[in-house]
Amino acid sequence: MRPEILNPLFASVDTLKGVGKRRADLLQKLLNIPDDEGARILDILFHLPWQVVDRRLRENIAGAEIGGTATLDVTVGAHTRPPRKGLPYKVNVFDDSGELTLVFFSPRAEYLAKQLPEGERRLISGETTEFGGELQMAHPQYIVDPDSKATIPEIEPVYPLTAGLSGKILAPLIAEGLASIPALPEWIDATLLNNHSWSSFKVAISELHHPKDISALDPTLAPWNRLAYDELLAGQLALGLVRQRLRRSLGRRRRGDGSLRRKILDGLSFTLTTSQERSVEEIADDIGRPDRMLRLLQGDVGSGKTIVALLAMAIVVESGAQTVLMAPTEILVQQHYDTLTGFSSGAGIKIAALTGRTKGKTRASLLEDLKLGKIDVLVTTHAGFQDDVQFRELGLAVIDEQHRFGVHQRLALANKGNNADLLVMTATPIPRSLVLAAFGDMDVSRLLEKPAGRKSIDTRILPQAREEELLLRLDIAMKAGARVYWVCPLVEESDLVPANSAEQRFAMLESRFGSRVGIIHGRMKGADKVRVMEAFTEGSIDLLVATTVIEVGVDVPDASIMIVENAERFGLAQLHQLRGRIGRGPTQSSCILLYQGELSKNAEARLTIMRETEDGFRIAEEDLRLRGEGDLLGTQQSGVPGFRLARLEHHAGLLDIARQDARHILAQDPLLKSDRGQSLQVLLHLFERGDAIRLLASG
Repeated sequence: MRPEILNPLFASVDTLKGVGKRRADLLQKLLNIPDDEGARILDILFHLPWQVVDRRLRENIAGAEIGGTATLDVTVGAHTRPPRKGLPYKVNVFDDSGELTLVFFSPRAEYLAKQLPEGERRLISGETTEFGGELQMAHPQYIVDPDSKATIPEIEPVYPLTAGLSGKILAPLIAEGLASIPALPEWIDATLLNNHSWSSFKVAISELHHPKDISALDPTLAPWNRLAYDELLAGQLALGLVRQRLRRSLGRRRRGDGSLRRKILDGLSFTLTTSQERSVEEIADDIGRPDRMLRLLQGDVGSGKTIVALLAMAIVVESGAQTVLMAPTEILVQQHYDTLTGFSSGAGIKIAALTGRTKGKTRASLLEDLKLGKIDVLVTTHAGFQDDVQFRELGLAVIDEQHRFGVHQRLALANKGNNADLLVMTATPIPRSLVLAAFGDMDVSRLLEKPAGRKSIDTRILPQAREEELLLRLDIAMKAGARVYWVCPLVEESDLVPANSAEQRFAMLESRFGSRVGIIHGRMKGADKVRVMEAFTEGSIDLLVATTVIEVGVDVPDASIMIVENAERFGLAQLHQLRGRIGRGPTQSSCILLYQGELSKNAEARLTIMRETEDGFRIAEEDLRLRGEGDLLGTQQSGVPGFRLARLEHHAGLLDIARQDARHILAQDPLLKSDRGQSLQVLLHLFERGDAIRLLASG
């Protein structure tokens, strides 16, 4: 149960003055709250300003900076009504130093005449611009008489807004929300609090919403640092509790005799890299211990995670238990099944695949064999968690694409009471700070090299204007046997986004190359996607038009050309994932990044990095630097928890402190029963880590 002290913060926004259903709906939209949930006061308080505007009074019009915000004491001159509809309404204002034109579009003339009576003084505040040699201010944010000067905030926070919800509406709601913050117990260690000169939670969040100067929103200053640390500590505590619970339910020592591993290794056409050998040793050591393994296997695209996972599963099968490999899509399940079967063909390991297409008697027979222990390795989607999927003895669960299997699923696994070891894998290179933030409950193995024989990929940046030249070269390459991905950012045409869709591109390429072209995207049925991928793999399709549905795990070794259309619209990590679909066979591979129009500095920097390096970990660090944690942890990596207050590009140093603090706390007070432990339970609930609290209650 949430502590009663937090009830005012979790109250619905419609308890605030002036918030009816319409405004509550607008707040829900602004704050990105799911439809089945309502916005709370806490959500408003965590909605921080994105900039601060200095509205302190300027000396005169002549001193106003073009493009900046000016607050001026002026005398109102003549009004000029527009001669016809569609033209702006203008008001001349002046002082001893010069003149300024106020510009209004679609105005109410009577209202403006009342607000700006000719010959009277007014204080105006807004952004100044220059048009046709004339100094202008369009739609001033404030127009008041000099006696009401106090109604213009000298330092004003500016918030992200939505249509129908202005800053003037939001400000009093935030003020009322701040007033409702109760006297919360202090959960931060006193020494740390003093060393950083941090104030209380309430004071810190109030200072961000009521900035005293234009630098107040600097995320490296004390108020924001304090709040970031609160959130990071809550996250690290939650991860620590997951780890504590999973570790507490003892696993079994599983060592195996090495027979299956030797057969697998003898049948390989390649030797393991140093990183692969080290990772297998780390996993074997974990599996051989009495406590449960919780390990993240982090490897760049093409680094050979699958063979490491198979060798880990072989250890468990040698010991007499079963294993499961879970992947996020049916396409990946089929690919993993094919790859594992190929690698283990001489070892006699019994492998089966279970997907949504496995139905009727086939499914019933498979589940019966699984329950009797006749299947050693089950490859399935996350539906493998369903109640009717029962093992005789599950010794190891391998989760592919960890960023789509987040903390909530790990909590579910903890609560399931299953004592299997856990190995999770990701091909998404993640900066160290994000690994700590999202997977701090796990030990980490990293695959740093590519398997021997992999060639580098020739990456080039090309303007869309050279498309015809590209198509001519593509025709030659396809006639020579090349297989090609053509990736588009959209499924279908959109009036809102100036980019080619997969359907548009497919129609164009099909008219040119005929039946050699196929299409795959996320809106297709699973069976249709599998059918198209099989056709591409087998070679009956040479050119596959796709959306980013192919970014994760798709493995077609004969594919050697990747074209990414509107590459400027993709993030670095996603471009790297897409490029990783090629370069998997003996043929020299090429990646063409097509861009449209003029590149922004940020887009140019991203594409340049892609051309310079294939090192996914360097790319991930650059992506964090260029875009910030908020974008990196958005929908592209949907399972990784984004932060509401912390910004890892600024607060990564605090994350290390939070991790150490959380580990110290749980070592000293594993059930959070001490005075500080009780305060930390309030913190966990404040940042909605209640699932972790329930682990305490369940022992």
